Amino acid sequence: MGEVSRPGAGLRVALFVTCVNDVLHPGTGRAVVTLLERLGVEVAFPQEQSCCGQPQFNSGYRRGTEPLVRRYAAAFAGYDFIVTPSGSCAAMVRDNYPRIDPAGTAEVTARTYELTEFLVDVLGVTDVGAYYPHTVTYHPTCHGLRMLGLGERPRRLLEQVRGLRLVELPDAEECCGFGGTFAVKNPAVSAAMGADKVRNITGTGAGTVCAVDNSCLLHIGGTLSRLGSPVRPVHLAEILAATREEAA
Repeated sequence: MGEVSRPGAGLRVALFVTCVNDVLHPGTGRAVVTLLERLGVEVAFPQEQSCCGQPQFNSGYRRGTEPLVRRYAAAFAGYDFIVTPSGSCAAMVRDNYPRIDPAGTAEVTARTYELTEFLVDVLGVTDVGAYYPHTVTYHPTCHGLRMLGLGERPRRLLEQVRGLRLVELPDAEECCGFGGTFAVKNPAVSAAMGADKVRNITGTGAGTVCAVDNSCLLHIGGTLSRLGSPVRPVHLAEILAATREEAA
């Protein structure tokens, strides 16, 4: 790997790993740390963090969400930035916390960033020194696309990854069908939407599908697995953290 700039030198950032990543995809959290430290960022992991409260809030349990909102604000106080590898959870903090406790969460809400936002908007980088010699298609998840407005940020980062061939995903902006509790309450509709998404993914010929949310990749990956497809769901952070030395 060539020399990588360290635009994050001097920044103290807290990693908000999220429930799905902590329990089911810990490799994504490790990838974020590897990536940010390569860019010079000092990464901390507040042990007091827990769920952001999105499942409860989306299911109508506002009162049950409030202690989790306060816990988040306390756990992440005092850091320069809070970075999460989840567009869904970042959107929960930024869009819904101000509705629940505007005064108590204003500080942390303003400093919470989804990973690709932080890389492009705060650090000002798109080339992070990554190497991933595979054909990849990108699924823009609903929260990242519609609530955070991530736009082209993830694609700009992928386009700079050495060895990576990025192919377009037809009807990319259509939901994969997960939708958190939507998949539980409406399983048949969710499965049908997932089947449509997977049909488009496999049609690209890509060997990897990536996104900024492992929750969506779990849904997509389950459908791929049931169909016996060799396509691998991989979080964007894991692609960006990969280097030529690791692939050798």
